[in-house]
Amino acid sequence: MAKKDYEARTEQLLEPICDNFGVRIYDVEYVKEGSDWYLRAYIDKDGGVTIDDCENVSRALSDKLDESDYIEDAYILEVSSPGLGRTLRKERHFLQSMGEEVELKTYKAIGDRKEFKGVLKSYADGDVTITEDGEDITFSKADIASVRLSVDF
Repeated sequence: MAKKDYEARTEQLLEPICDNFGVRIYDVEYVKEGSDWYLRAYIDKDGGVTIDDCENVSRALSDKLDESDYIEDAYILEVSSPGLGRTLRKERHFLQSMGEEVELKTYKAIGDRKEFKGVLKSYADGDVTITEDGEDITFSKADIASVRLSVDF
């Protein structure tokens, strides 16, 4: 089974669990870091999630994963908040973040830069438009390495 299949299947298991605990799924990722595989579930709710939310969802999800047993490799399960500087990966992330300030990185330099910061203006078919210093800049999906909410302290 492919990585995307693991993520999709985990989201299916996670949805009723999140509904039960009054939180929503932000994202699920299955990634290899070093020699370890990680199954990460990011949850969110208005006002932010608590450690108790993460613990409750983690225990319930762990039980469901044990019952289903569809992931062949050993992995580490993590349930957490996506954080303030959350990565925008899916269409729903972009749509929820319209008007917010984002930091966008490209694979290759555009002009002489690979990092941009501006207000998220639009998202269509994977292309992202931000307004930086009053100018709209549109990035092709193929050029975007990452987009995350900007966090200034």
